[in-house]
Amino acid sequence: MTQPVTRIDEKLADVKTKGEKALTLFLTAGFPELHSTPAVVLELEKAGADIIELGMPFSDPLADGPIIQQSSAIALKNGTTLRTILSDVKNIRKSTEIPIVLMGYLNPILRYGAETFFADARAAGVDGLILPEVPKEETARFNEMILGNGLSNILLVAPTSSSERIEEIDRASSGFLYCVSTTGVTGADGHTPAQAYVRRVKSHAKKNPVLVGFGISTSKDARAVARDCDGVIVGSALIKRIMRGRDKRFREWVAEFKNVLR
Repeated sequence: MTQPVTRIDEKLADVKTKGEKALTLFLTAGFPELHSTPAVVLELEKAGADIIELGMPFSDPLADGPIIQQSSAIALKNGTTLRTILSDVKNIRKSTEIPIVLMGYLNPILRYGAETFFADARAAGVDGLILPEVPKEETARFNEMILGNGLSNILLVAPTSSSERIEEIDRASSGFLYCVSTTGVTGADGHTPAQAYVRRVKSHAKKNPVLVGFGISTSKDARAVARDCDGVIVGSALIKRIMRGRDKRFREWVAEFKNVLR
């Protein structure tokens, strides 16, 4: 299936042309307030974000660390559902063309109706999906629905992935290849991705740009990791900052990350 060019493709190509590395920021949808997401996304873009990853909160996450789990619990208590998330994306699209990726788990999608959900996601203005619990061997179940709606199906590799496996996953992925920097969960304190591992992923990823996530909490981390990949993904550190009431000042904090990627 021929995949159309998406906002993700265009943004990553533009960033590369400028000689920069991409900054992707993760935000739990519906956090800190039910419909605060559009306003926060616009602030993140103004501060320098290239791509936004919206977490779809779920009560039984597999890959999320304690910070994102806490934000998801708050979002669910606020009444966040897949429908409210898509509504927020529609509102975001009234003001910006920043690429938006949804990251989450299958249960809510299956309950919504997978075919309907992917079509509704595209109609709302979503550009790609990350489904961390779906291995490459199972992506065929959803590829036609995801790719058929012009969405990128972004797959993950981990430190335990062999070189052959990295190449297989890269070929099956679209948009970018998500390089998980640790075998643990998100937000691991004091974790610095192994540069040899990141370089290995980059050397075997022939199709997609490589973005590294999990455990990147400071601009120093971002600078070090970005030398060997195409961009970084920051999540728990941003959520933690919002939880501590620093969301009104995060523009400078985000700008610091983007500056080290230029």
